Amino acid sequence: MPLVLCAQIILAQEVKKDSITQLEEVVISEKRVSNPVIGITATDVIGATTFENYSPLDIASSINQISGVYLLSGALNTNRITIRGVGARTPFGTDKLRLYYNEIPITNGSGFSTIEAFDLENLGSIEVIKGPKGSSYGSNLGGAILLQSKHLKKTGSQLTNNFTLGSYNLIKNNLDLSHQEGKIDLSLKYGHMETDGYRENNRFEREAILMNTTYAFDDQNKIDLLVNYIDYFAQIPSSLSQDAFEEDPRQAAFTWKQAQGFEANKYTLLGLTYSHMFSQKFKNSTSIFYSYLDHYEPRPFNILDEFTNGFGFRTNFSGSFDIPAGGAVYSFGSELYKDEYHWGTYENLYRDNNGNGSLKGNQISNNREFRNQLNVFGTITLPLSRNFLVQAGFNINNTSYDFRDIFNTAEDNKSAERNFKTIFLPNVDLSYALSEDASLYANISKGFSNPSLEETLTPDGVINPEIAQETGINYELGTDLLLASKKLNLSVAIYQMDIKNLLVAQRVGEDQFIGKNAGRTKHQGLELETNYRIKINPDLAISPFISYTYNHHKFEDFVDGDNDYSGNPLTGVPKNKINAGLQLKHSSGFYWNTTLQHIDEIPLNDASTLFSNRFTLLNTKLGYSKEIARSFVIGIDFGINNIGDSQYAQSVLINAVGFGGAAPRYYYPGNARNYYGSLQLSYKL
Repeated sequence: MPLVLCAQIILAQEVKKDSITQLEEVVISEKRVSNPVIGITATDVIGATTFENYSPLDIASSINQISGVYLLSGALNTNRITIRGVGARTPFGTDKLRLYYNEIPITNGSGFSTIEAFDLENLGSIEVIKGPKGSSYGSNLGGAILLQSKHLKKTGSQLTNNFTLGSYNLIKNNLDLSHQEGKIDLSLKYGHMETDGYRENNRFEREAILMNTTYAFDDQNKIDLLVNYIDYFAQIPSSLSQDAFEEDPRQAAFTWKQAQGFEANKYTLLGLTYSHMFSQKFKNSTSIFYSYLDHYEPRPFNILDEFTNGFGFRTNFSGSFDIPAGGAVYSFGSELYKDEYHWGTYENLYRDNNGNGSLKGNQISNNREFRNQLNVFGTITLPLSRNFLVQAGFNINNTSYDFRDIFNTAEDNKSAERNFKTIFLPNVDLSYALSEDASLYANISKGFSNPSLEETLTPDGVINPEIAQETGINYELGTDLLLASKKLNLSVAIYQMDIKNLLVAQRVGEDQFIGKNAGRTKHQGLELETNYRIKINPDLAISPFISYTYNHHKFEDFVDGDNDYSGNPLTGVPKNKINAGLQLKHSSGFYWNTTLQHIDEIPLNDASTLFSNRFTLLNTKLGYSKEIARSFVIGIDFGINNIGDSQYAQSVLINAVGFGGAAPRYYYPGNARNYYGSLQLSYKL
């Protein structure tokens, strides 16, 4: 997909990863052969300048400006990302895509990713590959998201602190010490955040440390060290029924409030990357990594106590060679991820705890999961003529699960193994340059999604060998145009993705979901982005932008028991999504950015008898940044979110089921009108 984020072009400080030349107000991109890892079809990139248009904790608004992508945020610690409808039926969390941080995979062995583990202020860019066309990044049906950390752009040392206050007793501080000189590039960041949240039982506290270090031995060899540590505590208000949502969206779900439910996480990511350039036309980058997650979560129905050790490696070779039509490029490599997941549940005796919330009782389960994923990949890009490129790629995936029931014995023991068949996922791209400022591309690619181990279990807890992987074929056409003396950017894409063996998570208990394959879905869509830069005078620029998504996703064949849902719209996906805005920037350092987001109604059940209400949000932010001394910069900003004070659902739960006579809880309320302000001080040492 072509460059999307309008603000990215507006401020002209961010480029695609494969862009070569960057000027103050114009971005000039080379043909998309310069990054063989991703391919010749375009991707979407948003960066630090875009993030600064929003509250420094609002990652959802930044990502939601990308057409075809929708991040549903039930809370700061409860996010679900869907891309072109893939992942919309997942009850909680993000799956069916792969997440990378500085090229290190951070999606766990069951396919789930947690973008909330990373502070928005520490990110330099987020790149989104839509659909399975990213052969080198897993070929998942949803695609891949590549996070890159922020680095100092100039040689020297710099100390920056950004302090933010806001509604709901928000306090956030981010301290960044960066140093770049000679062979060393070092960045050390510390972040603290706390807020009471909009709702009851909604407090969030986080401490985070991030270190990125690069040491270049010489022009051919360098090593990178990544250390990311995060410790956060988050109360859980959970979802609400329709009546409760309409009556008072600030309330927490009754049982979650009584249990004072929360989650406590300690997460560590360590990565070491060695890069070697064998020659000007052949190089390699190899990473080894380790992650650890300690998670404790008291829920009304039980207490979950778990930890996960993950480790693996990723290596990628890339090179080029000459053929009569021009330079050809290629890449190949592999990625191995293994993790060990230890989890147990305990009785929650909160009803007997005199109103003091959760109380740990007897153990009721004890399990181990050993999960392995291996990806082998390769691409080659060939110029057929000066303007016509073709790329062929592949990914080969092998996944296995080993489930061990430590708690039960004899015939009650549910231990089992599941090895999925090795799957081959091809990918073909075509790109044709109509002129220097206009290009067309086409893609055909095959993708897949694994069920999690829990989805392969029957209601009795036994692995069901009949559960198969989802597979799908993606067809895509797109264009990227620069018009009106390169001041107007227009990007359009149409696609169709046919998915079979649709994985459906069916809730059979308060804490139990089982999976089944339930037919086929067809995902069709149109994605459009346009932005225009108007130079009012030498000091003032105004830039309007719009991003539009049309989703026509439906069940082609879906029979669930006696119910035939074939032909119904895909659950959990809005038909229309619009992001628009206007940015004003003055050479004095003053800027004003106003954005609008419109989300259409969302079908909440497979029968399409219940829909969420459509909503529109208006946000604005004023800011000023000035260098007041040779080495000292001060910045101040003030923002208002949800200016119209709309009552809306920021996230929804699909096919919710009520237990014990309670109404099903579909809705996660979004924040009411709220305010924030930041003070940034930066000093060049």
